[in-house]
Amino acid sequence: MKNTLLLFLLLIVNNAIAQISDFEATDFTVADNVAQLYKGSDLDNLQLLAYNLTFKLPTDAEKFRAIYTWVCNNIKGDSYQHEKVSRKRKKLKNDSQAYLQWNNKYKKTVYKKLYEDKKTMCTGYAYLIKELCFFANIDCKIIDGYGRSTKSNIETLNKPNHSWNAVKLHNKWYLSDATWSSGYMIGEGFFLNDYNDGYFLTEPILFAKNHFPLEKKWLLNETLIQSDFIASPLVYGETFKHKIIPVSPEKMDFTIQNETEITFSFKRLKNNTEDKISLVHFSGSNEHTYKIQDLKTEDGITSFKHQFNRKGFYDVHLKINNDIVATYTIEVTKS
Repeated sequence: MKNTLLLFLLLIVNNAIAQISDFEATDFTVADNVAQLYKGSDLDNLQLLAYNLTFKLPTDAEKFRAIYTWVCNNIKGDSYQHEKVSRKRKKLKNDSQAYLQWNNKYKKTVYKKLYEDKKTMCTGYAYLIKELCFFANIDCKIIDGYGRSTKSNIETLNKPNHSWNAVKLHNKWYLSDATWSSGYMIGEGFFLNDYNDGYFLTEPILFAKNHFPLEKKWLLNETLIQSDFIASPLVYGETFKHKIIPVSPEKMDFTIQNETEITFSFKRLKNNTEDKISLVHFSGSNEHTYKIQDLKTEDGITSFKHQFNRKGFYDVHLKINNDIVATYTIEVTKS
């Protein structure tokens, strides 16, 4: 009886695992067009906005898509808010309670700025997605945790610095990040809208490459621990656009002896055998390409090899076409 119950529970868990392939047959064109139709709508009546974005769409997946793309393309990132929170987080790094109290009060400012100017930070993006989903009768939650980028949580986890959403579709939970889908800052706080579809209903194993939730259950089917999260290769928005998962080396920082051959590999979540694969490093603004060998793709895994013959420190980057998708720092010692 116990074995039967265990098998039943395992089947429930396995059937509830979110997969990107769940939506391969879903055409989101109509949902995207609806979001475009209501471009520029204000936030004075969220219930009306949610209705306009969803009432013509037949499935919750399409409704969520319309909500998601509308938010990503109509709300701008606010560098002022982001920098203010970052400074306060740094100032109160040894007083979590004081920071939490300040942050809870500052959320009122975040929401006011969102409604009045359509400018916000991650908290506002996640909040707006959740509110619109509520009016569309879609179960959606705000997930708080750590976002890993070139500027934060590289070698150790600091205070939680990011928020995203979990949404329930067809009795399964999926993960999405409207903040990082929407675009990025360039220059002196100028926000460039550059929609990145890779953060929409992302495969959990890929999402966990730069998102670590405070509640581990929101890793979904991933059994990741904090030490492995911060040790893994650094990934970028382009990694999500190409939908690839770095496989080896498993760590960003590692040491090898000279004349050691290293295998680099990654898993593809979408088929594209015409991609140009390269391994590069930079000297100032100059890019240098390493010679790679045994490039092949088998069972969705692309791999190649490179041998480092000189000792020293190397920042190396995996590129797909013109995009950097993973970074490693390697110390090569004399054998």
